[in-house]
Amino acid sequence: MKITAIIPARYASTRFPGKALVDILGKPMVQHVYERTARAGLVSEVIVATDDVRVADAVRAFGGRVEMTAQAHETGTDRLAEVAARIDSDIVVNVQGDEPLIEPAMIDEAIAPLAGDPAIRMGTLKSRIRTLHDFLSPNVVKVVTDRNGDALYFSRSPLPNFRDKWNDLKDEAFASGRLLCHKHVGLYVFRRDFLLEFALMRPTPLELAEKLEQLRAIENGIPIRVIETAHESIGVDTPNDLEKVIEKLKKV
Repeated sequence: MKITAIIPARYASTRFPGKALVDILGKPMVQHVYERTARAGLVSEVIVATDDVRVADAVRAFGGRVEMTAQAHETGTDRLAEVAARIDSDIVVNVQGDEPLIEPAMIDEAIAPLAGDPAIRMGTLKSRIRTLHDFLSPNVVKVVTDRNGDALYFSRSPLPNFRDKWNDLKDEAFASGRLLCHKHVGLYVFRRDFLLEFALMRPTPLELAEKLEQLRAIENGIPIRVIETAHESIGVDTPNDLEKVIEKLKKV
């Protein structure tokens, strides 16, 4: 089984222009993501997908593989699908280009269900919410799953709504697991054929309301297997996030 990890990496970014190439302890951020992804035991190959020659040149400079894509793509998934359409692979993993602390084990955890069960077409990860701030924040996407581990819903709103336990909404309740809920970790695994199908689906009402692309699969009746991970990562959306990453790497 051939498993390809694709890292969509734009140079343009509304909140942090050029972040794919920002220096982190002597390496561009995209190189950190690439090297960590390549260490995942189930990944056969790693490709960076970009529409910017500056990113492409940086990837080639450290010996990575890069594929150029159209500039018109609105989402990373569309960029992913363009590359997937021209490669030979069974499973495609979408690794976010702004996750320089991604743990290789997280990638393997997300891949394993699809590698072991041909009926699963799409998978992702979740991790425990441990603070009230994250539970309430619209920037932290929440997910609830059924007993099989398939996603029931993703939302930017608090999920679930603890109707009778508002007085218990404290950090301690989340940290101890007394109020058990999860945040979505934005790493996706697709069967290649389904990824190409997914990219052609029209955006759906809940997807547009929440601005969460994965809801398109649920609204079309496609189960998403969600695996819980104990690992944590830090996505770089702002210069402040970058400082947190640098401080963490200095301690390694």
